[in-house]
Amino acid sequence: MAQAILSTDPAAGRASNLTNVGTMNISAISWSAILLGAVAAAVLSLILFLLGTGLGLSSISPWSHDGVTAATFGMAAIIWITVTQALASGLGGFLTGRLRVRWQDTDPDEVYFRDTAHGFIAWGIATLATAALLTSVIGSVVSTGAEATASIAGGAATAGVVAAAHTGAGQETGDQASGASAYFVDALFRPNPSTAVTDSPDHDPATDRHSRTQQNMAATVQTEELPTAEVGRIFATSLANGSLSAEDSTYIAQLISQHTNLTQQEAETRVKEIYTNVQTKAKEAETAVKEAADKARKASVGITLWLFVSLLIGAFSASLAATWGGRCRDA
Repeated sequence: MAQAILSTDPAAGRASNLTNVGTMNISAISWSAILLGAVAAAVLSLILFLLGTGLGLSSISPWSHDGVTAATFGMAAIIWITVTQALASGLGGFLTGRLRVRWQDTDPDEVYFRDTAHGFIAWGIATLATAALLTSVIGSVVSTGAEATASIAGGAATAGVVAAAHTGAGQETGDQASGASAYFVDALFRPNPSTAVTDSPDHDPATDRHSRTQQNMAATVQTEELPTAEVGRIFATSLANGSLSAEDSTYIAQLISQHTNLTQQEAETRVKEIYTNVQTKAKEAETAVKEAADKARKASVGITLWLFVSLLIGAFSASLAATWGGRCRDA
């Protein structure tokens, strides 16, 4: 028997050893299949993302009561992102399982695990590649809800803050308060309409025209010398402190009385009324800003959670499709 063993064909022995070595050296990971599946998933994800962006933009109208609402648009975007993840990841996982090598003499449970891991790794590479290429786009998607709510409520809030809370506190040229903040200050120095000159049979037209001319010239001089900047600064400081002091109220009333035909008492009444309006506008603006910030926070949290869910669905689809593709490969 020993002689029979020694007389065995050497070529046949070498072939048997090479076969065993080749079988043992087959890797448990098919990187080529994983990379091809990841590329396919990333490309399909990009295509579907662009398609969804185009359809979403076409459904939004700048005109009131036209197009979809913000809530409908947000829900449609979430559904589309989830569908995109499921389809793209499923395709990438299936190709990964279908293109991997055949594992000979491997336990079925081990094959199932390897296919699942191949699909998951392909999904991970595709996700990282898409995130690297579309970082700015993904960032804009996450902040869409915040920008949508803040652009509406924040616009009204900004107008209220500029007109109320920051009255006279912004940029100023000369002695004039600039921008929308000058409205409330200008309202303080409006002339008394009861003193306007009217035509009557008892007045000579020439005299009336001369009187109107003089009053217009006087009004022009008064307008140029109105202390709106000073009053605006007083209002801004008072709003910051929470109330208008009696000394400031009396001083502003004196300025109004000097530049209008109002009495001191009438001027003080006007100051109280307008300052109350300013306080109301400031409170409304502050409330609008807080509401906008709260809506933005909730929208950002909601979108982020839904993106997390869609990514989980993508990972599951890729892993499941890879096992399906692996079965087709081994069939």
